[in-house]
Amino acid sequence: MSETTGFKDKINVLFVCLGNICRSPMAHGVFLHHLSSLPPSQRSRFGVIDSCGTGAYHTHEPPDYRTMSVLESHEITGFEHGARKIRTRDFEEFDYILGMDGMNLSDLRRLEQRRGLVEGDTQRAKVSLFGKFGGKQSNGRGRRGADGGQDWDGEEVIDPYYGGDEGFEEVFEQVDRFSKAFIQEVLKDDKTTDVNGADKI
Repeated sequence: MSETTGFKDKINVLFVCLGNICRSPMAHGVFLHHLSSLPPSQRSRFGVIDSCGTGAYHTHEPPDYRTMSVLESHEITGFEHGARKIRTRDFEEFDYILGMDGMNLSDLRRLEQRRGLVEGDTQRAKVSLFGKFGGKQSNGRGRRGADGGQDWDGEEVIDPYYGGDEGFEEVFEQVDRFSKAFIQEVLKDDKTTDVNGADKI
């Protein structure tokens, strides 16, 4: 979890994949790196930044060594994280819960339904694909909901676990691009700072 303490007036972000050792910790580390380069007035708008999995396969394990290797190759060092499974209270504590692929998003929505949470309820979190921000819409693979509408959109981050190192580099390129777009988008809508980092009066 980020060293920054989260507060209700800050923007808290949770990245989600399947096991929380490859894609979501990559996104987590890259996102923290981008936050560290923001002007103080923008950086202070963010609170807790964390990542988790929809499954508990790797609880407390560190990120995959290939994730760490790619981060370090891009001069992102010192990142530490222990895998965990998503908790129901995450939907109340985070402002954004960002899945890596359509299956992650489906699992997150099922968890919402089991809790009896519906859009417009007291739920705090906005749930979407991370690739909704700065990604190629739908990757050509958007699914259809029961009403015939698209169930999700955005570019998926494919699990690189069973592939080679190049898959992890591709994940880095995606989450780096998404992080920049996400930060720009949420700060654009933020009422306390402008996009140039100056505090609004």
